[in-house]
Amino acid sequence: MQPDALDRARKRLAEAGTEADPGALDTAIERARVALETLAVQTTELETSVPERLDNAVREGLRAEARPIGRQLAEVRGLSNGTIRRLERLQHDLDAERRARVDDLALLVDLVASGWRGVEARLDRLERSLEHRPVAEVYRLEDRKSGA
Repeated sequence: MQPDALDRARKRLAEAGTEADPGALDTAIERARVALETLAVQTTELETSVPERLDNAVREGLRAEARPIGRQLAEVRGLSNGTIRRLERLQHDLDAERRARVDDLALLVDLVASGWRGVEARLDRLERSLEHRPVAEVYRLEDRKSGA
C-alpha cells in the first residue's frame, strides 16, 4: 500500500472507533461472516472446477496448436517420400546409363581388337608373300662410284 492509502485507512479506523454504533457493528460483522462463508463456498467450487477447466483448456489449446503441426508434418513426410522415390528413379537411371556405357566400351574394345587382328593378318600375309619372292641384289651407290 502507498503511504497516503495507509493514512486514509488509519483515519477511517479512528473515525469508526469514535462513532461506533453497536447495532451497526453487529450488522457489519454479520455481513462479513456471510461474505466469508460465500467466499469459502466459492473457493471450494473453484478448487474443484479450476483444475478440470484448466486441464480442458490446455487440452483444447494443444489440440488447436498440434492439428496444424500434424498436417505440416504429414506434408513434410509426403514430400520426403516423393523425394526418395525420385532419387531412387535417378539412381536406377544412372545405373542403367552406366551399364549402357560399359556395354558401349566393351563393343568399342571388341571393334578395335578385331581391327588390329585384321591388320595383323594382312601383315602376316604380306610377310609370307615376301618370303617366297626372289631376293634382289642391292648395291650401294658409294660402292658403284668407287668401282667405276
